[in-house]
Amino acid sequence: MNGADNKPRLTDQQKKQNHIVSEQKRREAIRRGFDRLSQIVPGMEGQGRSEALVLAATVEYLKQQVAKKEELKAKAKERGMSEREFERAYQGAVKELETAEKDDGEGGREVKVEGGSSRRGHGGSGGR
Repeated sequence: MNGADNKPRLTDQQKKQNHIVSEQKRREAIRRGFDRLSQIVPGMEGQGRSEALVLAATVEYLKQQVAKKEELKAKAKERGMSEREFERAYQGAVKELETAEKDDGEGGREVKVEGGSSRRGHGGSGGR
């Protein structure tokens, strides 16, 4: 017995089992994260479980999104909008889209994006 808290020490087998369970939970959390990325990044749904492919596509998608935002910011500046006004409007639009996607459920809805094209929005947590 451990005198400090009067709890019996774990056996080596119990420690090993705890480690196995913890590792399984960790792997499952990673798997769910990659599955979520596969749902968010266009063109990744149904592409299998290549984590390297999902990560590379995610990086490219994020670069495109940052470039789009910078392009919008430049257009807003040309029209006399301050950076602060732009950020406020941009964040408001993001929140509005996230709310609409959550309201639509997991099926998502078509969302118009820059350039007149559309893509399916996805419900769930809006970590974008």
